[in-house]
Amino acid sequence: MSRTLGLAAIQMEVHDGNENIARMYAKIKETVKYFPWVELIVFSEKCIFGRGTAYAEPIPGDTTDELCRIAREFGIWLLPGSMSEKTYRSTYNTTVVINPQGEIVTTYRKMYPWRPIEDCKSGKNFCVFDIPGRARLGVTICYDQWFPEVSRQLAWMGAEIILNPILTATVDRNAELVISQANALFNQVYFVSVNGLCDGGNGHSIIVDPNGRISQKASEIEQIIPEAVDLDLVERVRENGTLGMNQVLKSFRDEGHTFPVYSGKNSSEGSFARLRSLGYKYKL
Repeated sequence: MSRTLGLAAIQMEVHDGNENIARMYAKIKETVKYFPWVELIVFSEKCIFGRGTAYAEPIPGDTTDELCRIAREFGIWLLPGSMSEKTYRSTYNTTVVINPQGEIVTTYRKMYPWRPIEDCKSGKNFCVFDIPGRARLGVTICYDQWFPEVSRQLAWMGAEIILNPILTATVDRNAELVISQANALFNQVYFVSVNGLCDGGNGHSIIVDPNGRISQKASEIEQIIPEAVDLDLVERVRENGTLGMNQVLKSFRDEGHTFPVYSGKNSSEGSFARLRSLGYKYKL
């Protein structure tokens, strides 16, 4: 029996404030109406309250309780973008994964905040979760995708799909589209990068298959982006090679190389040691 997963990425207008959840609810209702086969819905980074931290709150808390209620009402898996998580000592950029019973099955704190602009603490843990009997998925947030080690780690942990809610409103969105394809190719996974609009980004959400082919790409308007993800394709690509040729993960496993950059403190040595601190502005 083939393995498929009905997924929808929601590219919607996001505004700073507490009005977004009502709009998310409406988008979920619309998605379920027009695409009843969709089982997992994904929103963009900071979709819940916008960019600011004024609405930061603990997780779990009132907001995640409401999101759990919504997931339970519609019987869907839900990754509702991310929000500022307030803890006793710090704030994080955090997303939650909610199952159709309305339970938080895992949380993920962004590992690579966009310094020096993004002022929150870095998460330390990688995130994968299972939709039982169907698929294993990994989670990253926005700038995490620029670090190939993160996606490779998730693939090593068994991820067949990587979900990447983002908030990008800058000219580097075109570069991110290339990076999304590269992450899919290098790790032979589906890569789902979901951007917002207005205060939530400049759109161009993208779904890439494990052959690196773009299966869905949004423009700069609100869109529901449905995809019947073929998990058997992931297995075939990993066994037979990308485009029937490049058995990347097998080679990475079997050649047995070690990389000095990852040994001890070497990541802060070598040529990296000559780089100035984050936030330093080079003068032309």
